Amino acid sequence: MASTAEKKGFWSVIWEYLTTVDHKKIAILYLIAGGIFFLMGGIEAMLIRLQLAIPNNDFLSAGLFNEVLTMHGTTMIFLAAMPLLFAFMNATVPLQIGARDVAFPFLNSLGVWLFIFGGIFLNLSWVMGGAPDAGWTSYASLAIDSPGHGIDFYAIGLQITGFGTLISGINFITTIITMRAPGMTYMRMPLMTWTTLVASVLIVFAFPPLTIGIFLLMFDRMFGSSFFLVETGGNTIIWEHLFWIFGHPEVYILILPAFGIFSEIFSTFSRKRLFGYSAMVFATVLIGFFGFMVWAHHMFTVGLGPTANAIFAIATMAIAVPTGIKIFNWIATVWGGSIEFTTPMLYALAFIPSFVMGGVTGVMQAAAPADYQYHDSYFIVAHFHYVIVGGVVFGLLAGLHYYWPLMFATMLNETLGKISFALFVTGFHVTFLIQHFLGLWGMPRRVFTFLDGQGYNTANLVSTIGAFMMALAVIILLVNIVMTVAQNKRVARDPWGDGRTLEWSLPLPVPYYNFAQTPLIRGLDAYWIEKKENNGQMLPAESLDDFHMPNNSILPFIISAGLFIAGFGALYLASGREWAIEAVSDLPQHPWAIWVLITGLLITFISMGIRSWKDDLGYYVTKEEVLNDLEEQERGGK
Repeated sequence: MASTAEKKGFWSVIWEYLTTVDHKKIAILYLIAGGIFFLMGGIEAMLIRLQLAIPNNDFLSAGLFNEVLTMHGTTMIFLAAMPLLFAFMNATVPLQIGARDVAFPFLNSLGVWLFIFGGIFLNLSWVMGGAPDAGWTSYASLAIDSPGHGIDFYAIGLQITGFGTLISGINFITTIITMRAPGMTYMRMPLMTWTTLVASVLIVFAFPPLTIGIFLLMFDRMFGSSFFLVETGGNTIIWEHLFWIFGHPEVYILILPAFGIFSEIFSTFSRKRLFGYSAMVFATVLIGFFGFMVWAHHMFTVGLGPTANAIFAIATMAIAVPTGIKIFNWIATVWGGSIEFTTPMLYALAFIPSFVMGGVTGVMQAAAPADYQYHDSYFIVAHFHYVIVGGVVFGLLAGLHYYWPLMFATMLNETLGKISFALFVTGFHVTFLIQHFLGLWGMPRRVFTFLDGQGYNTANLVSTIGAFMMALAVIILLVNIVMTVAQNKRVARDPWGDGRTLEWSLPLPVPYYNFAQTPLIRGLDAYWIEKKENNGQMLPAESLDDFHMPNNSILPFIISAGLFIAGFGALYLASGREWAIEAVSDLPQHPWAIWVLITGLLITFISMGIRSWKDDLGYYVTKEEVLNDLEEQERGGK
């Protein structure tokens, strides 16, 4: 990375990333932005644990605690976990299916910039009057009456970033269905590609309910409507339905790509084909299907009645079956393999017992009568983090080490990686295992402090110590990344030595066009077959000739910036529900707001018009250029 900046100049590299439509560079943008938001969410988590380390603590006020709690959950789910998974999906999926890019490169760029601007918009609430304070679920009964603009930042920021996520989901579905190399049948696709496909389908069907819910919430807060206001005929429970129809599939949107990462890692470092590939594929599809049938298990205590509770309890228990299939198949893959204990493999092995523990407590909560006892206690916090941290975050950390060579052509330090792993996994269990007992002892969640003598003192202190261990692990990981970037020691093709899928068949760094010739796929684990039978040379499915690539464009950045500007206009156009109900005629309380809104929308729509009108046919990479690249690669070039 450093050498690239030196050769091209710092500002030319910045311009390149602002305008890129290359899925590999977009993966790096997702990784950097998602990583920054991950650190911000981690700092917010540390503030929560510091506040709860001792009884009667006044480190944070009640109001500030609610803001930190809300922003921690919102940041980690929407701005860290999903974008970091998109980073690995962008980096690997087009390569795994033998494509030169995604189906819609322009929209891919638009998706990442919408996410970045939406995330910045949400976090500006900290310095512009206060962050949202109604929890990451933003239940309407709390959100509508929340003072200030915090919830407005939440609603508009998530709308902007949600558009980007929806665009990316559509893009990956189209890419995987239409752009697979010859011979790459559905049942030859790597598990990472399969989980990306199913997660993308979930995005397309799950995000519209959230979008609708947030729009209704915006109208209730800004313009005096009554969708969720009980006192004027609305129904606050409808928000919970809309949110959780999105919110539970969202858990699988996050965990499925992590499952894909783990599947690749187990196979690579056990030196075995993934056990029960067909069963794994069908289990993945079943998880996606069942994911839409369980949302009301979040709502057992709202009074839906015994019939509804029983139906959702059974569906919730049923979803454990395809997940269990995956667990047994991963164990069978490792069983009898020639295991190499790399950092990615250690995270993958630690994931199995951690995630199973989260799954077991999930089945406990699926029993509606028992859930009445667990609900809104720290038992729920412990369960949720065992699933999201023990599943998704372990997957992200494993994927970071595993795919770092593919993305940057360097290798993270294994010694530091293993130290970071030991601290993070130990700290994770110290932090969250004891929270199960806190919940069973009666400690409610979302409380900013607790009284001395309630029996919570020691457990909360232990939990905070574990959080500091996790924080130290992340600091060591950052040191590892800085050292690796500074040393810039390049690695060659297939740096782990056991790559089985197409992405490892390419030289590092990967050429901007990915494949000089589209490969011919002859079976599952396509690269492994060619390593055994053809000395690692992929058979081409086409002759070497000129091929088409898309042009870079600044328009995705400008379109996203326009929505970002318009967001501030919408935010200040109305000053809260009470004002909107009492004096709609006094609209220009912030007379400049309407012009900010119009300006932002004009920027967005004019840019979209330019994109529609401009004849952007891309460019052709010539056969001679490709041959020169191949010669350089053979000479051990870049």
